Formats: sequence, structure tokens, C-alpha cells
Amino acid sequence: MPRFLLALCLLIALPVSAATKVLVTTNLGDFTIQLNDEKAPITSKNFLRYVEEGSYNGTIFHRVIPGFMAQGGGFDKDMNRRPTHAPIKNEATNGLKNDTATVAMARTQDPNSATNQFFINYKDNSFLNAAGNNPGYAVFGKVINGFNVVEDMAKIPTGSSPATGMQDVPQKPIIIESMKVVK
Repeated sequence: MPRFLLALCLLIALPVSAATKVLVTTNLGDFTIQLNDEKAPITSKNFLRYVEEGSYNGTIFHRVIPGFMAQGGGFDKDMNRRPTHAPIKNEATNGLKNDTATVAMARTQDPNSATNQFFINYKDNSFLNAAGNNPGYAVFGKVINGFNVVEDMAKIPTGSSPATGMQDVPQKPIIIESMKVVK
């Protein structure tokens, strides 16, 4: 019995690891993303690498589709592509779903091609989840504070970019001024 009590006391005394939170400061206001380091360790680590390097500072949300998602992290306000690290393994089968306010990695047709671009879901986008032959898009976090700022992005008119030919580009740049890990 004393050993059991000792073990129980030690377990209670163990620090609880808090989820990593990232404060995103934009020219429209701030919002906070809580990462799911446990279910999406590769994707969370990849995102944090870009955050800690300051790579996202000065990038824009270059694709915003109301009622769908807002995508950013890969281009500056002049639509110059930001440098990236090697692509990561797709973790879309981690049990996290592309629901409202979740954050997922953008990628090409290659499921294992995600680098620095991410998107925030405006609604439940179940068709982006891994299922059957659909490799899905890896969710790794959720906007837990300031989702109204993300919603405000969808109010800015969009169009095509003459420089790149991309569609759904906000006509007034939505700039990520900074990202930093917070307690």
C-alpha cells in the first residue's frame, strides 16, 4: 500500500504538458492557434520551426474563400514565394478533422508535400479529411481565440493576382506581422 501511495503521489506531481499556443498578429488583429503536438507531432514541429525562424513574419493570407478557408504562410505582400524546408509526411489520419476554426497544412496533389503554407477552415470541411483513397489534409491545431479576426478576412473582396494568376487573392493584403509562441 505505501508503494501505491508513493506512486500515486509521484504521478500527481508530474507536470502536465500544456499544449503549445502561437499568437498570430495580423494587420486586422490577433488570433491564437493551439497546436495538437500529441496527435500531429510532425506537422506541429514543422509549423513551429517556421514560427521560431520568423519565416511567417511579413507573409500574407494569399487565398481567402468565404465559407471555405483562408490560406497563408507562403508568400509575401509582393507575391514572392517564401523559402521552405523539405516537405513533411502527411499526418491526416491522426483523428483530427477539418472542422470550423481548425488549422491544417496546405499541400499539392502529393500527400507528402506540405511545407510552410497552412489554412484555417471557416466551416466543417469533411471532404478534406482522410478517408478511403483520399489522403486528406493534416489538421494540427485550432484557433482558440480571435476567430472573429479570421472571419473578418473573408469580408475583404478578392480577385485574381495579375502577378501570379492566382484566384481568391484579397485585394487588400492581409499581412501576418508576427507569430510567436505564448504561454
